[in-house]
Amino acid sequence: MVDYERKRLPLHRIAVFPVLLTQLALLLAAAVVLWQWIDHVAGYSGLLGGLIALLPNIYFAHKAFRFSGARAAQAIVRSFYAGEAGKLIFTSVLFALAFAGVKPLNPLSLFGVFMLTQGVGWFAPLLIKKRISN
Repeated sequence: MVDYERKRLPLHRIAVFPVLLTQLALLLAAAVVLWQWIDHVAGYSGLLGGLIALLPNIYFAHKAFRFSGARAAQAIVRSFYAGEAGKLIFTSVLFALAFAGVKPLNPLSLFGVFMLTQGVGWFAPLLIKKRISN
């Protein structure tokens, strides 16, 4: 076992954990709002859209941020590439499953909450900076 493999961080200890929690809270809130204001199809479609964004992001965070330390630089780079490739494939598969297996589906709610959940990433520096400064 290489020395840096012993320094794997659990998911709740990585710097992007607040971003993932914010994505989860936002997608749940959006799904409830859609469920209450439009209908149950919009609600579960929004929930699916948010999960399609969140689950691959959790996979990426686990893959990309599992190593730390200067000795792990090559492993970190490899993990980022593998995490991003896996994230894209995972997202594509989840969209295909949603459109093929969920009937009825509200595509506007699905894509809307997907984009809303992905948009949390724009505020990641604020969320991560806040956690690092604590």
